[in-house]
Amino acid sequence: MKTESILSELSNVYGVSGDESGAALKAADILMKLTGLKSDYSCGNVITNIGERSEEKKHVLVDAHIDEVGMICSYIDDEGFVVPGNIGGMDYRILPAQKVVIHGKKEIPGVISTVPPHLTEGGNVIKNMDKVRIDTGYSAGELKKYVSPGDTVSFDVSFKKLLGTRVTGKSLDNRAGAAVLIRLAELIKDDNLNCSVTLLFSSAEEIGERGAATACFEINPDYALTVDASFALTQDDSPDKCGVMGKGPMIGISPSLSREVSDMLIEASETSGISYQTEVMSGMTGTNADRFSVSRCGVKTGTLSFPIKYMHTPAETADIRDIENTAVLAAEFLRRIK
Repeated sequence: MKTESILSELSNVYGVSGDESGAALKAADILMKLTGLKSDYSCGNVITNIGERSEEKKHVLVDAHIDEVGMICSYIDDEGFVVPGNIGGMDYRILPAQKVVIHGKKEIPGVISTVPPHLTEGGNVIKNMDKVRIDTGYSAGELKKYVSPGDTVSFDVSFKKLLGTRVTGKSLDNRAGAAVLIRLAELIKDDNLNCSVTLLFSSAEEIGERGAATACFEINPDYALTVDASFALTQDDSPDKCGVMGKGPMIGISPSLSREVSDMLIEASETSGISYQTEVMSGMTGTNADRFSVSRCGVKTGTLSFPIKYMHTPAETADIRDIENTAVLAAEFLRRIK
């Protein structure tokens, strides 16, 4: 229930890439309340240190990006409709009739316009953002008092509990990863680790892992571990490319990752009795790990993921057990650093 409660709070705040302050400060606030750990806020990133750093210890960076996909106000047309652009990998199929919030001088609710099915012949399909319009009910003159080009737009949906341990909401990619970091901090805060740790809630992952690149250069760790969402198996997917919800965290194996770190994660999982899945990638990972592994002179980097369904939509779905067990496995990994 604690993990579910943390994730609910994180999911319900907005934090589109480039405008993550609401989500970042919420994560720092929850972390402070639960662990007493204070965080620094720099260039959209929240950075929290655990343990005293020294030359005699390895230093480990554990990361989860805090931003979410969304939209940006490109301009307001003469009829008062907001014409948006996408921020991050937007799935255009799900846009018609979605409820959204425009984050201007005040929060303005809106609806993405759509043509009723009675008036179409199945051709009302959005193929690019040029066709998207957001209806707020305001005239152009009224709306421009509150909304300006560059204001971000997020989906207006609240976190919900499904049957059993399943939950759904927006931005589980990657607020669930942020919840993992908070639970990890709770699990290790009283441990006498042989390493020092930095927790990074990173910004701007959805637009090119920008926060990860700057933060890792500053932190300069020996090891890095990226925690992120990955694909859960649905009825139309290939089992060899997806994880199964409820069967535990996914350990990344890739030529762009450190096999040493991957093997350490597998060993930690097997000796601790934590169920896991492997996620084999033939090249880059598409996560912040790609930035960490080539930072400065290179960082030994691994990935831990949890499977979610319906990624980059307002109805992302996850299993709380996977999120909790990802935190437990990350803690066991840190405890094994020599």
